[in-house]
Amino acid sequence: MTDYLFAPAAPRSIPVLAETARYPVNRIFCVGRNYAAHAAEMGNEVDREAPFYFTKAPHAVTQSGAVLPYPPGTEDFHYEMELVIAIGAPAFRIAPDQVEG
Repeated sequence: MTDYLFAPAAPRSIPVLAETARYPVNRIFCVGRNYAAHAAEMGNEVDREAPFYFTKAPHAVTQSGAVLPYPPGTEDFHYEMELVIAIGAPAFRIAPDQVEG
């Protein structure tokens, strides 16, 4: 057993619809686009570049309705919301006629 100087944070997880067990979050892979509405909201020019890929740390996961900490005096707070899709089995180049449901 490993000895820690302080207790590590609990692993991050998200609820799964119609399940009591939760889905553990270890890695978050993201695809980004500069959508016109988002760019305009931020006061930027609309840029139609190709999607880009990035990662986020698991500690970025927060349940809906949670209070997000931010520095006092913040006047313009923006957040991002993501849709999580977890595939329950290995998949690679699945044709539409192979999809169940």
